Amino acid sequence: MSEAASTAVAPGGTRRRLAGLSLATLPVLALLLLVVVSLGTGRYPVPLADVFSLLLAKALGLSTAVDATAQTVVLQVRLPRVLGALVVGAGLAAAGATYQGLFRNPLVSPDILGVSAGASLGAVLGIVLTLPAAAIQGLAFAGGLAAVSAVYAVGIAVRRRGASDPVLTLVLAGVAVGALLGAGIALLKVMADPYNQLPAITFWLLGSLASVNPGDLGAILPAMLIGLVPLVLLRWRVNLMSLGDEEARALGVETRVIRPVLVAAATLVTAAAVSVTGVIGWVGLIVPHVARLLVGPDFRRLLPASLLLGAGYLTAVDLLARTVATIEVPLGILTALVGAPFFLWLLATAKRGWA
Repeated sequence: MSEAASTAVAPGGTRRRLAGLSLATLPVLALLLLVVVSLGTGRYPVPLADVFSLLLAKALGLSTAVDATAQTVVLQVRLPRVLGALVVGAGLAAAGATYQGLFRNPLVSPDILGVSAGASLGAVLGIVLTLPAAAIQGLAFAGGLAAVSAVYAVGIAVRRRGASDPVLTLVLAGVAVGALLGAGIALLKVMADPYNQLPAITFWLLGSLASVNPGDLGAILPAMLIGLVPLVLLRWRVNLMSLGDEEARALGVETRVIRPVLVAAATLVTAAAVSVTGVIGWVGLIVPHVARLLVGPDFRRLLPASLLLGAGYLTAVDLLARTVATIEVPLGILTALVGAPFFLWLLATAKRGWA
């Protein structure tokens, strides 16, 4: 191409890059605005200008004229909760997008391999044993990882006996192990103290961010980052694995190695999230669908879109949980009330082949 032609093309390419950059920054700006609104909204309302000036002053190390009560409410009460919603929502959405791509099924969620059931059993056991909060979270995290490990062990044993479809084998093993874990949870609920332990178990199983503190965030962030790194590095391989094992192997992807790595990474993210917040459904199922409708099925774009949408979705739902009624509504109830009708609307209005 001549110098004149390249000069003529350059402005158009620059405009397209700038347009793409502006479109990419809009969701980030919307998420930041949602964070500021969430920090200022609640039983003790704080003007948005005060929230913004307070965050800016703390980030720059400057003094602020915002009164001490508002600072305590924003920085010590609401900020850990909002950060928890951002982290947990992003993690669950990324794990859901990964599972849906790996299992080539739009109805798959992070619960498919029993990670939520295993985490729930660990947390319920900790509550029944009257362990401290940190130990309950540790048991929930370990229970989620142990459940998926058991599912994989069952899947390997079944495949050695002649099963040909590894994806179907894992899904069926997850259903069976999840049912066993659910029976264990029900048994512990029967054995629990009906006045103290049973309400705590019920509230934990419904999911909440009310008790999230900076220590909890510091505990789960390393695990979530470790889980997200393989998803980012192997994002293009997820595209190939969504074609099927034979096609992926023909294109040079070692499915027997890549699939366990991706499943372990997504499970690590999910177990870390559930260990702190309890079971929050529908985030890992609905958000990847919305992201897929916006940016397409390419996992290289789907993953960051799911991260942003998941963070914003759970932040918005948590804001509703704190403000929609005189008492706080558990997140699991609201995500189902919002997610189920939206999913039905998607089924009713989407074109053939949208999944």
